[in-house]
Amino acid sequence: MGDRLPRKLAAILYADVAEYSRLTGEDEDATHRALSKHLDLISATVESHRGEVKHYAGDAVLAKFDAVIDAMSSAVEIQRELQLRNAELPDKCRLQFRIGVNSGDVIEDRGDIYGDGVNVAARLETLADPGGICVSDAVRIALGNKLGLIYEDLGEQQVKNIAEAVRAFNVALDTESGRKNFSLPGSVLKPPDEPSIAVLPFTNMSNDPEQEFFSDGITEDIITALSRVSSMMVIARNSTFVYKGTAVDVKQVGREQGVRYVLEGSVRKAGNRVRITAQLIDAFTGQHIWAERYDRDLEDIFTLQDEITQKIVSELDIRLLKGEQARFWSSSTDNLEAWESYRLARDLMDRYHADDIPEIKRLLNRAIELDPNYAAAWAMLSGVNFHVAEDARYSDEERAQATRANLEYAERALECDPACASAHSMLALHYLNMKNFDKAMEMADKVMELAPNNASVIAISAIVSSKCGRPEYALERIRKAMRLCPVYPLWFLSALGQVSRLSGRIDDAIEAYHEMVRRDPDHLEGHIGLTDALSEADRLDEAKKTALVVLRINPEFSIAEYTENLSFRDPSQVDRFAGGLRKAGLPD
Repeated sequence: MGDRLPRKLAAILYADVAEYSRLTGEDEDATHRALSKHLDLISATVESHRGEVKHYAGDAVLAKFDAVIDAMSSAVEIQRELQLRNAELPDKCRLQFRIGVNSGDVIEDRGDIYGDGVNVAARLETLADPGGICVSDAVRIALGNKLGLIYEDLGEQQVKNIAEAVRAFNVALDTESGRKNFSLPGSVLKPPDEPSIAVLPFTNMSNDPEQEFFSDGITEDIITALSRVSSMMVIARNSTFVYKGTAVDVKQVGREQGVRYVLEGSVRKAGNRVRITAQLIDAFTGQHIWAERYDRDLEDIFTLQDEITQKIVSELDIRLLKGEQARFWSSSTDNLEAWESYRLARDLMDRYHADDIPEIKRLLNRAIELDPNYAAAWAMLSGVNFHVAEDARYSDEERAQATRANLEYAERALECDPACASAHSMLALHYLNMKNFDKAMEMADKVMELAPNNASVIAISAIVSSKCGRPEYALERIRKAMRLCPVYPLWFLSALGQVSRLSGRIDDAIEAYHEMVRRDPDHLEGHIGLTDALSEADRLDEAKKTALVVLRINPEFSIAEYTENLSFRDPSQVDRFAGGLRKAGLPD
């Protein structure tokens, strides 16, 4: 037996034209001309996402990527661009590709790739709808919620020449596949009457890829500063960062995010110097309103960020209210090393995994050691401990200690900066868990005053408001959070489901939880919420099926353990929730 050929893990994209034989039979020349143009588009898109086309086989394309996110971003961009191109062509010239995306081992030989990883991608392509994308479970898990996509679980599929069944998922690209309040790149939102802006991730022009966090940090600081202004709408980081690493049309961004203005720029850091370019663009016309290049010492970075945000406010003729003026210009730290430690911690926190908790704490403690008055670092440290306190994998003693730290660090953040909205949101959650509902509501209202455009803290305010018995506030707040973050994270849907249920909008709650489990078919909280909402709506057959999924995901699930720490001003809500789960057949 010969030596086993070397293999490497890769992301594979396989694209093929639907009904190509029929189309060539109808008009061979026109079809081939259209195919040639489409293949050029696919090749260019693959390369722009750091991929490599390995071969063409007639109307099929095989491409390899080192990262799953690059393969998926490429697939989405290809299909959306082809939709636009096909809309301009007569029916007989429209070519629709099916795309399959897989992650697996491949063999590289003579400039091509082989193996089961490739074979599975090719089989997934046959399961996709024309103009659609079908992915493996490995791809869905690797992506998580990074691209804000909706996945339709096709279950286990037995595909040709593959011994084991493959769990497959269709990716919803059209807006009709999503909820009425859910937006994906490709949908259109109407800008509000007040000034509105999306700040795109500044491009890292440094030679060092590890400096990516630096340019991301500058982008986020500008978004944070602008989000304190009540007289404008500022799109959240979660939504604008879906464009990271891609070439975008600002008019498209304006349509998809529902804004009038777009800020884009770049950062080049070399030694102790930094160059930042920034341009403010009218998303309706594509015209530049203002553009500037800054060359400064690195130690001037915070002053420079203030200059950019001040220029935006000035150009858009925005008046700051008296209280906003002080908050707008307040800087969380002037210590560059502390800021860099905080940014690294923030990057890990965005990709939250329990295994990263020690490193996140180390980085935040380092930031605080360098600047003991760093309010944002104290607030994030409070948030880390809140996650630990909520995580059943930790011991009772560890969770109790984390609860105390959650309160202590949030209060410390407010000593450093009384206007720190994230600290107020942490206190709102803490007091809610302690069943101090008046104090929790006070903190939730304060968040709305301090950060009228910060989608995440507004969503937390919505959750707290709903459990404190103010569902009318909660519904308004979660809707605002979703408008500020059109490509919103999964937990926003959980908040919407909870708020809708508590305000008596059961059908809306069902929609929200359905969306949640479409995007993550193994999301336990989503299935629990859906089970309760379906039971509440007397759709017991569906509720019982969903309850079986809950038990598949967590065979040890019990109603008593789950409801033990639920906190509502109206205690009958706990009994109501437990009753719905019990009716669906979940064990006490």
